[in-house]
Amino acid sequence: MKALLLTLSLAVASVTAQAQVAPSASEAAAYTGLHAAAHKGDVASIGQLSASGAALNATDGNGRTPLHVAAFARQREAVKALAKAGADLNKLDNDRYDAVTITSVADDEATLRVLLQLGASAKQVTSRYEGTALIAAAHLGHDGVVRQLIAAGAPLDHVNNLHWTAVIESIVLGDGGPRHQATLKALLDAGSSVQLTNRAGNTPLALANARGYSEMVVILEKFKAR
Repeated sequence: MKALLLTLSLAVASVTAQAQVAPSASEAAAYTGLHAAAHKGDVASIGQLSASGAALNATDGNGRTPLHVAAFARQREAVKALAKAGADLNKLDNDRYDAVTITSVADDEATLRVLLQLGASAKQVTSRYEGTALIAAAHLGHDGVVRQLIAAGAPLDHVNNLHWTAVIESIVLGDGGPRHQATLKALLDAGSSVQLTNRAGNTPLALANARGYSEMVVILEKFKAR
C-alpha cells in the first residue's frame, strides 16, 4: 500500500512540475519589445518602451506577459520597472500561473520578495489544479517561500481539485526530509488545519504514518493531530 501511495504521489508531482512552462531558448531568442527587454533585464528599454505606449500586458504564445518572462528569468529590476510602469502583477498565463506562483515553484525567494513588496497577491487560485502558490511551494518543500507566502496572507487551508491542502501536499508529494519538515512546521505554526482530509478521508497524520515519515508524525502530534 505504501509503495502504491508513493508511486501515485510521484506521478502527480511529475505532472505538476511539467505544468509550468518557462520560455524556451528559441522563444526567448525570438522575443521583441518588452518581452525581450524583460528577459534580458534591460530596465532602460522597459522605461522607453512603456513611455512610448508599448502594451505592458501583451502576451506571447503561451499567454506570458513581460512580467511573467521577467519572473522566469529572475530579472528583479525588470520586475520593478514593469510594475512601476503599471504592469498587471497578478495576470495568469495560459497555464493559469501568475508571477508569484512562478517564483514560488522556482524557489526564487528574492524575486518573490520583490513581487510581494510591490503588491502582488499571494491569495490567487492558480494552475490547472485550482491550487495556490502556497500549495505549490509546500509540495516542493520550499520552506522559505512558504514562510513568505504565509506572511503575505496566503490562504492556509485552500483545498485544490485533488482535494489536497498545503499541509497534505507537504506530506504526500514530499520526501519527508528536513525542508518538507520545516514546511510542515511553518504551516502548522501559522494555524493550518491538521484535521482536513484528502478525498479518501485520510488525515495528515494518517498520510505521514503511511509513508513512514516519523519526523513529520512527531510534528503533527505536537499539534494534536489525529
